[in-house]
Amino acid sequence: MTATQAPPQQAPTVKLSMLTMTGMVVGSMVGAGVFTLPRRFAQETGVAGSLIAWSIAGVGMLMLAFVFQTLANRKPELDAGVYAYAKAGFGQFLGFYSAIGYWASAAMGLVFYWVFIMSTIGAVVPALGEGDSILAIGISSLGLWGFFLLIRRGIKEAAVINRIVTVAKIVPIIVFILLCLFALKPQVFAENWGGADYAGSLFDQVTGTMLVTVFVFLGVEGASVYSRHAKRRADVGRATILGFLSVFAIFASVTIVSYGILPMGEIAKLRQPSMGGVLNAAVGPWGAWFVSIGLIVSVLGAYLAWSLMAAEVLFVAAKDDDMPRFLSRANKADVPVPALLMTAIFVQVILIITYFSHDAFNLALDLTSALTLIPFFLVACYALKLVITKNTYRETPRGWGRDTTIGILATVYTAYLIFAAGLTFVLLSFIIYAPATVLFIMARREQGRRVFTGREVIIVAIAILGAVTGIVALALGWITI
Repeated sequence: MTATQAPPQQAPTVKLSMLTMTGMVVGSMVGAGVFTLPRRFAQETGVAGSLIAWSIAGVGMLMLAFVFQTLANRKPELDAGVYAYAKAGFGQFLGFYSAIGYWASAAMGLVFYWVFIMSTIGAVVPALGEGDSILAIGISSLGLWGFFLLIRRGIKEAAVINRIVTVAKIVPIIVFILLCLFALKPQVFAENWGGADYAGSLFDQVTGTMLVTVFVFLGVEGASVYSRHAKRRADVGRATILGFLSVFAIFASVTIVSYGILPMGEIAKLRQPSMGGVLNAAVGPWGAWFVSIGLIVSVLGAYLAWSLMAAEVLFVAAKDDDMPRFLSRANKADVPVPALLMTAIFVQVILIITYFSHDAFNLALDLTSALTLIPFFLVACYALKLVITKNTYRETPRGWGRDTTIGILATVYTAYLIFAAGLTFVLLSFIIYAPATVLFIMARREQGRRVFTGREVIIVAIAILGAVTGIVALALGWITI
């Protein structure tokens, strides 16, 4: 910039109410995942294992929600939660990787949504296949760029649409729960209690459900990610907890009532969305249509929220000089268009790759979950670091004991999730993390700074080694997509 050039005018930050932010949390969590729950759980466990799995996931994710609430109040100067907390706790480079992981996870979620919509319609239009045919990819691509044009018009308009859609998509899910309760067969429910022989030990059953529980709870951090738009800072934490408790009750109910309709072996073989197959068995063919329509409305609403969050993380990281400067631009409507465009391009590339995958549906779902595990783990560790060092607690000691318990439980839970994900998805995550380091290098060179410090060299070396190992494992067939 020359001396005669004025600095670029910044768009005014759009402010959102607690109700709207709660809607964004609920809207981002209640997406496609809830419609997959009956089959995904029946493939792994029975009623008993489901109750244990939801108890672990519920407590663990509640602790994580409390972490976001605590950090929003203790560190109000930090915006775009997941990324900002990792950076504040563990340095710029891990903060950058946290931003990339969260962004890539949200983008993979968008891929999953398109695959899921096309797979749902594929039940009546065979040419769409399982959502990964050439026709399905073409239609998904048109939808992808249509949403890009909608969102770039304005954050406020998109948030209002999200709030309306959130209400519209909750209704069919609640209707599903009520209808299944009325049609519940106690004998079938009892037979499904202990799980099937193929499910393995109870520990293995519960562990096998963890990635899908992570997927359906992604979005619990939505209010924190969008914290710069909150009218009142306290609304960030309140929206997080209120949104989480609402959807937790819905997710657990959908899973448990399904066991009272069909034997778990039959549920495990249902076509996705498996909620449709369960309701079809309970009330007839119209039930499958009802669920399919609800799914499409639900997915489109969640797609809106996740697109906004993905772009927001890149935008805030660029504003903090952790991403290249071109990602810090926003239009007059306060939409970070370059970040939104980068997200759309990434989704487009992955959509094309799904054509070559043998199971695009589960790949997109599981990789979406796996990519967010390291960012969530770093956030939990940061909360624990604050109570150990008593950062902010010397000035305001109230709540130290409570926050210590929350920090420990959230850290243990997120570490367990990384274990449950398994080596395959950790290696696939590295394949995304390592190339993204180029963006960090660009940002450092723009600032005329040394590219990597001593500790950062070690971190990037681990990422590259993991990526190379992942690529070799794919090439040799040790892991598959």
